[in-house]
Amino acid sequence: MSIAQNPNIDHATIVRYQFAPAILAGLRTTVILAVISAAVGLVLGTVLAVMRLSQNPVLRWASATYTWAFRGTPLLVQILIWGNLALLFKRLGVYVPFTNIPLVSFDTNALITPLVASVLALGLNEAAYMSEIVRSGILSVDRGQVDAARALGLTGGVTMRRIVLPQALVIAIPPFVNQFTNLLKATSLVSVIAGGDLLTEAENIASSNLRTIELLLVASFWFLALTSLSTIGQHVAERRLGAHLPAVRSR
Repeated sequence: MSIAQNPNIDHATIVRYQFAPAILAGLRTTVILAVISAAVGLVLGTVLAVMRLSQNPVLRWASATYTWAFRGTPLLVQILIWGNLALLFKRLGVYVPFTNIPLVSFDTNALITPLVASVLALGLNEAAYMSEIVRSGILSVDRGQVDAARALGLTGGVTMRRIVLPQALVIAIPPFVNQFTNLLKATSLVSVIAGGDLLTEAENIASSNLRTIELLLVASFWFLALTSLSTIGQHVAERRLGAHLPAVRSR
């Protein structure tokens, strides 16, 4: 029997809570989490990608180890670790070297709130995936441009910042938008630490009225709306960049 005709589902509850203030607040938090985490992932992922391609073996090892660790462990586990960081460290701060004298110290629970823990877990995990996307974009840039830049006397750092990275990030836009769609759905995992996201708010309401399926359907509707908008953005980006990408690769 379809959901629309299932007598065990109270459709009035779905309509009632579709635009409820708590649901809309959770929706806003979900979008904020996704945007901030994507920004953290892009910036840190770019740094990791450059490190991975560095001539310095220490930088290459550090980048590869970071990517291995964060891609090799479940995101849910990482969220739980950040959400329960106070179990490992009661206080976080800066201490005088080789002593227990704090220069600056904070209560871990006060500093790492569920929202902060959610951003850290999602952003740091996203960086591991973005590093590979950006790295592939860098490798897609014609090597001849790097040689030409060096022939003109540009240093490796300047060449990377002014010539390689701008083109690599353009190439990386379509997979980045696709990764952002996955990130939107992954925000639902922070409900395990009460991150204040859409699913958390839906579960809070369901715990009071015992309409679990109905509230899950409400959350699903909004996730479908968000991912649909993201998918449309991906198609627009791919269409607008479609004519440009071959030119970038062929230079």
